[in-house]
Amino acid sequence: MQRPSSNISSSIMNRMSIFENTAFRHSLTEAENAAGTMMSMTSSPPATPTGVQTDSDGLILPKKLINPCMESTDRKELHRELKFNARIGKSVLNQKSELQRAYDKQKERHAAAEHHSPDAETVGGIPGLKGELGRVIMERAQKHEAAAQKQDQEEAEERQYVNPEYLNVRAKLRTAHAANN
Repeated sequence: MQRPSSNISSSIMNRMSIFENTAFRHSLTEAENAAGTMMSMTSSPPATPTGVQTDSDGLILPKKLINPCMESTDRKELHRELKFNARIGKSVLNQKSELQRAYDKQKERHAAAEHHSPDAETVGGIPGLKGELGRVIMERAQKHEAAAQKQDQEEAEERQYVNPEYLNVRAKLRTAHAANN
């Protein structure tokens, strides 16, 4: 190619030389490909595109797909903030229901009232049980204890009527019967 006159700046000359070099390389590769198509059909498989990994058999290896949701900067910032708040112990989600918050307030008020009143009544050794509720709870606990004692007595009486000789004979019969089978 003919070079233009020297009145053209050096930067333009550099750009033109780059273009000429790439055009020359491109024409060379086309000529090589045209000549090599006959050989490539018989010798080796076609070349894989760049960035694709293959194994020894020429099979394309799978690569992990990119999840756009996980790569999102908004998601990353939110996750970073949630981790930070969890580390410092701040609850950002306000997960308690309205009923739970009301119950917590009531417990706090009740605890404060009990703390300030030294004459808190105790029923059955349990502090804080007052009036009718405490009485009903104590009655039910006594009924439950009485039923448990009665059941223990009945089991003891049943054990008393069983003849130990009868149990020995029955055990021998079981072993003899098992040996026959």
